[in-house]
Amino acid sequence: MTTLVDSFGRIHKDLRISLTDRCNLRCSYCMPAEGLQWLNQADVLSAGEIVRVARLLVQYGGITSVRLTGGEPTVRADLLEIVEQLSQLGVDLSLTTNGTRLVKLAERLKVAGLNRMNISIDSLQPQRFAELTHRDQCEQVLDGINAAVGAGFSAVKLNVVLMRGINDDEILDFLHFGRKHGVIVRFIEFMPLDAHDKWNETLVVPEREILATAGEVFAFTRGERGSAPSSRFFYNDGVGEFGVISSVSAPFCDSCDRIRLTSDGQLRNCLFATRHLDVKSLLRSDTDNETIIQAIRGEVQKKEAGHNIGNVYFVKPSKSMSQIGG
Repeated sequence: MTTLVDSFGRIHKDLRISLTDRCNLRCSYCMPAEGLQWLNQADVLSAGEIVRVARLLVQYGGITSVRLTGGEPTVRADLLEIVEQLSQLGVDLSLTTNGTRLVKLAERLKVAGLNRMNISIDSLQPQRFAELTHRDQCEQVLDGINAAVGAGFSAVKLNVVLMRGINDDEILDFLHFGRKHGVIVRFIEFMPLDAHDKWNETLVVPEREILATAGEVFAFTRGERGSAPSSRFFYNDGVGEFGVISSVSAPFCDSCDRIRLTSDGQLRNCLFATRHLDVKSLLRSDTDNETIIQAIRGEVQKKEAGHNIGNVYFVKPSKSMSQIGG
């Protein structure tokens, strides 16, 4: 077995698979008010195609971790089938969801073989949640978090995108919530992947401010991050941890080990890549496995040193976060 290595010597072991571009929430930074143009079902990779690519990358590319994303992955009727098949590959299998369907699905996903759960929630306040998502479903998501904890996943993490003047006053509320419910809160710096092109650096709440606010109440120690996107901070009293993903203020591109497969079959070597490999066309033209894996290796080789956010020559991807997959 060989590994996927780019021209900078970074070994890639983490595959993010977007199962769909559709979502049952309309988060204001992911989706413009008028909505997005959804993909036709025929353009979306089938369960068999997704599993084939994942199996190739595990067997011949050294992939050890797979995360299922969206859009919202729980809107796919074949989600449990996909999870069950991927779990047989022996990878660390996780899923990122908005949590609205977890009351019904959490236990079934655990039985199907899912290891870890990431739940996106940007406010604990029902009114603000409704303003951000255009849906009055905060309590439904909170119930979903409880269901995920009860299902017994090895870890349940909350992904919180902080935006200055919008929800940055909830940092301490989230930390208290995480400690109380036994979940790991991860604060994510707002990145230029919004669908309405309103991102600017003044909206970014950097890691130093997050830690300063957290430090007003809690004592904690920074842990080792490794190749993970999140810096980890452990409470000194031993009651759990929290994380910060500082993609803008302190990029971690030099240790990134992730590649992404979009729901329409684009292999992207970076979240901010402006080009891609059309894996779907290879899959649907009876291309043999060796040719597919060699094409993927070639695309990984083309990965750039970093995303260049904040530089004058930064080019925003043509797709938003909900279309690429987190």
